[in-house]
Formats: sequence, structure tokens, C-alpha cells
Amino acid sequence: MSSALAPAMAVQVPLWHHYLQAIRSREASRAQDYQRAENVLLTVLEHVHSQDPRFLVDYSRDLEALQFALRSSDSPVDMEVPLRVDAEALLSEEPGASEMGDGSVTCRLGVPREGAGLEQWVTDDVFTASLNSGSKCCGHIVPSKVLHVLKDLLVAAIVHCKHHGLIAPGSLKADSLREEELHLSLLVSSGWRTIRFNVVPVVRWKHRVPVLEGAQRAPGFPEGSLKRIISQEVALVPASAQLWRVSVDYLLTRLLSALGSLPGHRLDSLSILDRVNRESWCDSGQSPGLTFDHLKAVLLWASVLFPAPEDWAELQGAVYRLLVVLLCCLATRNLPHFLHPEHNLLQDTSLDLNALYQRVEHFASQPEASLRIHVTHLGRSPPPRIGHGVKALLQLPASDPTYWATAYFDVLLDKFQVFHIQDKDRISAMQSIFRKTKSLGGEDS
Repeated sequence: MSSALAPAMAVQVPLWHHYLQAIRSREASRAQDYQRAENVLLTVLEHVHSQDPRFLVDYSRDLEALQFALRSSDSPVDMEVPLRVDAEALLSEEPGASEMGDGSVTCRLGVPREGAGLEQWVTDDVFTASLNSGSKCCGHIVPSKVLHVLKDLLVAAIVHCKHHGLIAPGSLKADSLREEELHLSLLVSSGWRTIRFNVVPVVRWKHRVPVLEGAQRAPGFPEGSLKRIISQEVALVPASAQLWRVSVDYLLTRLLSALGSLPGHRLDSLSILDRVNRESWCDSGQSPGLTFDHLKAVLLWASVLFPAPEDWAELQGAVYRLLVVLLCCLATRNLPHFLHPEHNLLQDTSLDLNALYQRVEHFASQPEASLRIHVTHLGRSPPPRIGHGVKALLQLPASDPTYWATAYFDVLLDKFQVFHIQDKDRISAMQSIFRKTKSLGGEDS
């Protein structure tokens, strides 16, 4: 390493790690707050189950705590309430095969006329009889009715638990319970933090995931992890008042956990970009922007594109691998769903992708301003690291996505030579990433 480069790296590398340490210092308290809030809600759900055994309590939620600790925002957390029903005995009817934005197909859940053991699911409070006498099913389990029953049970359970001192005073108020179209919204206090849970009734369902089945040895994931994950049941969740849909959120969280078991900075890079996204790209949460789920999809794709352990060994390089994928997705206005790649996670958003691209590109070229976490780190802003000509070139894809699949990469790499000497190591790493991404794009075309 040259003498001119060493001082710059000595200053720059600790900045990334110091920012990560600041994030990690909050993870333990966030996880504890989540666990306390979850315990309150589980206590209430236990009483719901005692009132109506059709509603079960799901205690296998360690991955949700992990995900909550990783992210910076306090956006709502889903709490699934499994229904005690034999899903294999039900009939799935797809009305017109209508699809949701995440690629899942909606369906009605029919109760067969000769179905045994389903008597508790043909009562008027959760069931609507079929008017078609020739139908295979006698009627359907209706999501809106199930939600209404669950809401009444939750209200009664909250009152009971408060009256008998089963939950701490002030931790949960029945009047915070709101019945939305697809879930029940409930605020739970934990210390100084208030967490909003979206309580969702679910039907555990065996479901094929072709993307995972065809890639059981996908590069970038621990050996055998995909096979274990695809053996898990998925959840049918409310899609409308009458329809259910397949949710693969749990599978995505399992994939994220699998990446966390590998050495390197995969989850660290996600945490850093999530914090930068909230504080810088979304103006401390005041402006619309990317969600944690968007960035999670970016990490999953980056893990496949860059499967080598050395790709994630160094923190700064790991973050830039996510940035390369994110910039490409913003430029082409397409972030494919990881398990349903034909569906674009950016398609139905109201985000200004041009402005967002410029913010992400600005961070990629000059990250120091966004990595300051305390007033003591404030100082004179360093000069821009990119000249106006390169800045204009970097912004080209936002208006013409074809550049990302052409010689744009070669032109970009030539322009990188105008960077300051202290950026040579970063540019060398990014050159390798860009060329690898380019070759992958060429193979697909």
C-alpha cells in the first residue's frame, strides 16, 4: 500500500466500523424491547386460544426478533395467528387466477361437502355457505369474518389480562386495536418504545416455490439451507374480504437468517444501508423511500451475484456490493421479487426513482456525510469525490436503463480514473463488481 494511500484508509475504514458499532449498540436494546412487547401479545393470544381453540399461538418467532433488531425503523411487525384447521382437507379455488403484486395467486378456501373434522369451520361466524349446489364445497372460510371474530376475542382477552394482572399496566390498550381490511393493528408498549403489531390470521399451507426448488444449490447460500427452507409451510393470509393469498415472507426471513450464519458482513451491510436509507435518503423517515423489504431483496440478489466468501469479508466492500445491485435496480426501474422474479417490487410504488437514484449514487460516491452519527463527527465537508462529467455519466441510467446492459460499464470504468488517489482500492473493488455484474447480464440476454 502506498504511503499516500495509507493515511486515507486509516481514517476511512474505522468510519464504516464505527457506524456499524453504533448500529449494533442499539440492536440489543431493540431486541429486548421487541421480546417484551411480543411476550405481552403472546400472553393475550394465549387467552384468545383458551376462549376459542380455533385460534392457535405461534411461539416460533425468533427470526422476527432478528429482523426487528436489524432494521432502524419502528414500522409494524406482523404477528401471525395460525388457524387450527387441516389445510390439506380444504379446497383451494382460484377465481380467475388473479395475482397480487408479489406474484402470489389469490384463492378462496372451500370446505368440502364430505369434509370430516371441519365442523368448527362451517359456523356462521367464519363461514359463508355456497349457493351452487353442484359445487364440490359447501361454502368458504371468509377472511373478513375470521378477522372480526379475532378482533372480538382480542378485546375480551386484553380486558381479562389487565384485570387479572397478567400484563403490565399501560403495556396494551384495547382502544388501540384497529380492524384494517387485511389485519388487526395493535399498539404494545415496551419500555419507552411502542411497537405496532399487525395481527394476521393465517392458514399453514404446503406450497411449491419453483425458484427455490430449481436452485437447491444456489451459490451464496449455505449448503442444504434451501432444501430445509422449501420444506417449510407457507402462510395463507387475507388478500381481501373474500380471498386469501400465499405469503412467502417467512421464507424470505429464513433466507435472510441463512445468510447471517455465513462469515462476513452480509447482514451488517443490510443494517448500514437500512440506517442510511432512513436517515439520509428518507430524511429521517419524513419522506417516502425504500423499505426494509426492498433492501432485503437487494441483499438476497447480491448474495447470489457475489457468492464468494471474499466478496463479503470486508465491510466497505460488502456495502458496495449492495449499492451496485441497488443502483442497477433503480436505473432499470426493476427490483425483482426474489421468489417471484417476474414481479417488480418497484412497479406499484409512488417513489421518485430518479431522485432516489441520485441520492443513492451520491452516497456511493461520498459516503462520509451519511456515516456521521454524532455532532462530534461533524466537520468541514470533504470536497466532492466525483467530477461533474462523471456525475452526469452516473446519472445516465436513470433516464436510459439500456446503459446498464451495454458498453456503459466500460465507459464508466474509464471515467473512474479521475478519482482521487485515496479511492484506488475502492475503485479496484467496484471495477471487479461492475464487470462481474456485466458478465451476468450478458449471459442472461
